[in-house]
Amino acid sequence: MQATIDIEQLGFDAGAHVLVKHALAALAPGDALLVRGRAPDWQGQLAAWCRAQGHDCAFARRGEEDVATLRRRADPAGAAGQSGAGGRWRGALRTGHADPALPDALAERADPRWGLAARGATVEAGSPAIAFRLDRRDEVWGERAADLYAQAAAAQWDPQTAIDWAAPFELPDIVEDAVVQVLTYMIENEVAALVVPARFLGQLHPHYREVQAVLAIQVADEARHIDVFTRRVRLKGREPGLSTAGGQASLKTLLDEPDFSVAEFLLSVLGEGTFVSLLHFLHEHAPDPVTRQIARLAARDEARHVAFGMTHLAARLADDPGFRARLANAVQSRNDALSATSGLNEEVFDALILLAAGGLTVEAVAAGYVKVQQLMRDMAEGRQARLERLGFDTDAARHLSSLHTRNFM
Repeated sequence: MQATIDIEQLGFDAGAHVLVKHALAALAPGDALLVRGRAPDWQGQLAAWCRAQGHDCAFARRGEEDVATLRRRADPAGAAGQSGAGGRWRGALRTGHADPALPDALAERADPRWGLAARGATVEAGSPAIAFRLDRRDEVWGERAADLYAQAAAAQWDPQTAIDWAAPFELPDIVEDAVVQVLTYMIENEVAALVVPARFLGQLHPHYREVQAVLAIQVADEARHIDVFTRRVRLKGREPGLSTAGGQASLKTLLDEPDFSVAEFLLSVLGEGTFVSLLHFLHEHAPDPVTRQIARLAARDEARHVAFGMTHLAARLADDPGFRARLANAVQSRNDALSATSGLNEEVFDALILLAAGGLTVEAVAAGYVKVQQLMRDMAEGRQARLERLGFDTDAARHLSSLHTRNFM
């Protein structure tokens, strides 16, 4: 039986194309559809629409009316799933893996012609190619990216409500100054931890959207940390403390690293992993409730950043075990580049001792110094453990951990 549709008085300038389009979608490629209509110039409008869509269209007189016979074009290769689209999609391509049984599978390399299209979408021929430097799966992927993004999205916290800014406390000037100096140092480190993923985010092909989402939420995390650290610095009317040339030189090496995997290794696996230990230390020894709350919340965020760095590097090394040597060389090169710098800001080191001491007696300072030395051992052991998890043997992991910048990040 001939498929037929009557669009009555509805013109193509008022939505008739929707009815025709869906009637054609119900047909197999090559089948015919009979169309009747009575709107002014519906024949010319239908003919123009068919030309744009790639369908054949022929008119004939039947009694007192004109009728049109449309023949649906076969779907072009590469546009599977676009039933009813016909020749309009000739030359189109599907974003994603070639295997249609894997609808959300990742391509080993993302095609510039996919541009900003959603993964799995059909991209119309003639769409502009958009080049993204990071367009290879092995360069960027981490198997836990989607889970880590979901965890991060669920764990976002509002600085206004998550921290009791009105909690009453008064500290001696020397202790307040120590808190301000440590947080001043942490702010510039968090700025680096924001800029590095933000820089790569703009270079990442959106086909790898889970990684894109992880980097975006890391940027949001760091922006929030900078905000709360700054608010705590100014909470008692202080200005930020000292920023040293050595500290900024150390952070500049992170900003200068062009390779995504190497930057993730230096920043997240080594630097932010070390910073998690520092934040736990600050949470334990903070002299006031606001600083304590900030350190706890920031440490939780930073641990997720480390987890993504680890899952990405694990995937990269599984594909290319030889990349491990490049990571080792990056640590050595960074150490060599910073050999003439002073390392950790002396004011920060002394402030940490004071916070751990809780006072200025000989006994308290001695105990504070021991605690800071233990912190540095904990940091080194944490780095070594993460390096061993990435396949470095014990001796190599210990050596590389010892080469990590004295500025912690």
